[in-house]
Amino acid sequence: MNSIEAILLGIIQGLTEFLPVSSSGHIELGKYLFDINLKDDLLFSLILHLATVLSTIVIFRKDILHIIKEVFQFRWNESTRFVSYLLISMLPVLIVGLFFKEQVETFFTGNIVLVGAMLLVTGALLLLSEKMNSAAKPLGYSSAFIIGIAQAIAVMPGISRSGATIATGLLQGVNRNHIARFSFLMVIPPIIGASILDIGDINPTNYTSQDITNMSLGFVAAFLTGLFACTWMIQLVKNSKLLYFALYCFLVGTISILVGLL
Repeated sequence: MNSIEAILLGIIQGLTEFLPVSSSGHIELGKYLFDINLKDDLLFSLILHLATVLSTIVIFRKDILHIIKEVFQFRWNESTRFVSYLLISMLPVLIVGLFFKEQVETFFTGNIVLVGAMLLVTGALLLLSEKMNSAAKPLGYSSAFIIGIAQAIAVMPGISRSGATIATGLLQGVNRNHIARFSFLMVIPPIIGASILDIGDINPTNYTSQDITNMSLGFVAAFLTGLFACTWMIQLVKNSKLLYFALYCFLVGTISILVGLL
């Protein structure tokens, strides 16, 4: 991987992490289309995800500071309730991360037929959720857990994490403003937790100064494009404009399957 390829993958990650089109699926497609070979898929993926988590923290910094402030009042209030929903939503992905990590890694082998099929699933979810009328139902423990299951399933390349969690919330009748905020904040703890767990598997002596430069460029590209995509996606969910992404997923998914089979 050279510097241009690192920036390209960073841009793909930054845009598609928040838009409901699957960042992992598009990274796999990007590597396939541009014949990009990564020296360490685990480390580079970790760096790109940390970049988009940082962009999430920047966008929601006021919300996060408010939540932290209220939680440390040690009283049951709106913020402590919200944190309890986040903890409940983390259980499914925690189980997948602890017990099925090796099985999940087998999906990331450049199988664009699988990616295409999962993009069709994402498109179907978005299309179904777009049919839902606006609702005022707040989050609850059951809805948070079901949304967490959707996030765990989204480890599959081609299943959009934001698309799956937002669509699952909308299908349950959760308010659009609530589910957009919850979907983006719920990814922060799992990514940081996974980073802490994976950091022990990384040997710094295996990387040259050029490797470090390339990964840094990918990080910056993912962070900057993530800022834009996160802000844009919040407005799209509020304005009920997910249909176009459903059509995009159907198109790219179908092309991916055909290319992979032929």
